Amino acid sequence: MADVPTKITEFGADQHEHAANPVGFAALMVVLGVVFGDIGTSPLYALRSTILVVSQHHQIEAWEVMGVESLILWSLILIVTVKYVLLIMRADHNGEGGIISLMSLAQRVSENTRLKLVLGMTGIAGACLFFGDGLITPAISVLSAVEGLEVSFPAAHDLVIPVAIMVLIGLFSVQSAGTGKVGTVFGPVMLLWFSMLGILGMLQILRHPGILMAISPIYAVRFIAFHGWLSFIALGSVVLSVTGAEALYADMGHFGRQPIRYAWLFCVLPCLALNYMGQGALIIATPSALSNPFFLLGPHWMQIPMVILSTMATVIASQAGISGGFSLCRQLIQLGYLPRMRITHTNKNEEGQIYLPEFNRFLMVGALTLVVAFRSSDALASAYGIAVTGTFMCTCVLAMVAFRRLYHWSRAAAAFTFGGFFVMDSIFFASNALKIPQGGWVPVLLGIALTLMMTTWKRGRGLIMNRQKLDSLPVNSFLARLPQSRTIRVPGTAVFMTATPEFVPTCLLHNLKHNKVLHEHVLFVTVQTLDQPEATRGHRVALQLLAPNIYRVILRYGFMETPNLPRALEDLKANGVDFDVMQASYFTSRELLVRSSVPKMSRWRMSLFLLMARNATPATEFFRIPPDRVVELGVRLAI
Repeated sequence: MADVPTKITEFGADQHEHAANPVGFAALMVVLGVVFGDIGTSPLYALRSTILVVSQHHQIEAWEVMGVESLILWSLILIVTVKYVLLIMRADHNGEGGIISLMSLAQRVSENTRLKLVLGMTGIAGACLFFGDGLITPAISVLSAVEGLEVSFPAAHDLVIPVAIMVLIGLFSVQSAGTGKVGTVFGPVMLLWFSMLGILGMLQILRHPGILMAISPIYAVRFIAFHGWLSFIALGSVVLSVTGAEALYADMGHFGRQPIRYAWLFCVLPCLALNYMGQGALIIATPSALSNPFFLLGPHWMQIPMVILSTMATVIASQAGISGGFSLCRQLIQLGYLPRMRITHTNKNEEGQIYLPEFNRFLMVGALTLVVAFRSSDALASAYGIAVTGTFMCTCVLAMVAFRRLYHWSRAAAAFTFGGFFVMDSIFFASNALKIPQGGWVPVLLGIALTLMMTTWKRGRGLIMNRQKLDSLPVNSFLARLPQSRTIRVPGTAVFMTATPEFVPTCLLHNLKHNKVLHEHVLFVTVQTLDQPEATRGHRVALQLLAPNIYRVILRYGFMETPNLPRALEDLKANGVDFDVMQASYFTSRELLVRSSVPKMSRWRMSLFLLMARNATPATEFFRIPPDRVVELGVRLAI
């Protein structure tokens, strides 16, 4: 048996190449519809929330409005344009963006084990806060849009909450259909939305052109210097103007950096700047317009159409956040930080269009709870900023390491650039931290809870892997004993799933113990998740002949991919392996977890881990194995 050749063959080139994305009109339309929904709807509430902070203390003056305008404009320029569009978007991981990709990239270029651990925790913390952002975005966006009804019909105040609830229920109910079917209308709607933002703002600017002086940062400096502590509080609302900046980076893998950059620089940023300055001009001319400056920008007859258009825009903004949450959740599942969940592909041609029913229900219940609890977009704004700024800070830390090592920046250059942005983000975060009693506790509590869940799951799965190694038999020992065991070989192909390729799968040993047979063709299959978005071309599958008709198969997937075990194994035919997907039997272990006599986890963490394990999607469903081809064997594990 030892003389059997054990050559390893790697193949399976099913990865698409990340070609340069064309920057045409169609590409820009799609980018407008998906990427900029969140930041594009910020004018609904950002300026009003900021000015309300000042107006609560005294009658606001024109120069103060100019100062707030300058703060918002320079936040858009520095945080979104310079930090994300020009710098962070350079750091792609095989074409993919997002905080998890950046975390993997930073860890890959780091050699220090302790630093890798710190970077991993930073990425997880940022991901948890991103989930909080995704939970609050649908609630605050839909609420702010529906509140426009009160401008034309003050008596409609009591209808705001019921209408917002119905819109949210409808939004989450259609997620199972996927974004592909409605994606074609997203671009035109958002193009109309940004056009109206720019036009309405321009009309007010033409009436009061002095507002253009707010472009000068002197007004922002003067506002901060004069108001001191009050300006620090106001910064907590200023940051609402840059919510959604993380989406530019997260969606880079779908559209490429160039379409996103062009759409931002030549369409979104100018339209947002015009609208913010138009609102400021209106407030200076008509202080009573502070009640809702966005919907009062246009003539009275346009208010209802703008409510309808803004509701559509906020639904699109919410859709983008929900889809981003689905992708991030899948990445964390693949990296082993969350238990398996059922993943449905809503488009057979697009890998990124997925639907997670359990996660969708979590988002829907959370968003509805926030609407009922806070009851207004102004109140909900207190909970919004801390999630956004926390994610910004985590991104800065990861980018500092990635740019230092990947692009060979000097230590001084990396520290000065991203250290400066980190200080800026920290100030925004500290300002929002003042709102913790008013609602900022929501994303903080959610972030802490999710971090505990993720680290507990990662720790528990690690303990299981270690226990399985202790209880398992090395493959070489098993193969050496096999000829003398007189084991009966029966026709057919058996696929044994194992997380440790160097050991015999526990389900095989139990099958031998109870059924006393071994199939004629045997595959030991291990699925590995790489710390990169997609498996490298030609290295999807590693095949090794262990003994006559006994193979070790390692399937590699990136954290942006969803495994499909039958499809991957069917490709083995091209390498001479006789595999019939309709005739194969799949053997897996169902683990019964109990506390060991010397537990390695605290009681509460063990209870949490067992709860998560009981609710995890079965491996057979996650790996898309036909249920009628599966044989499960129970295994008792003490951890």
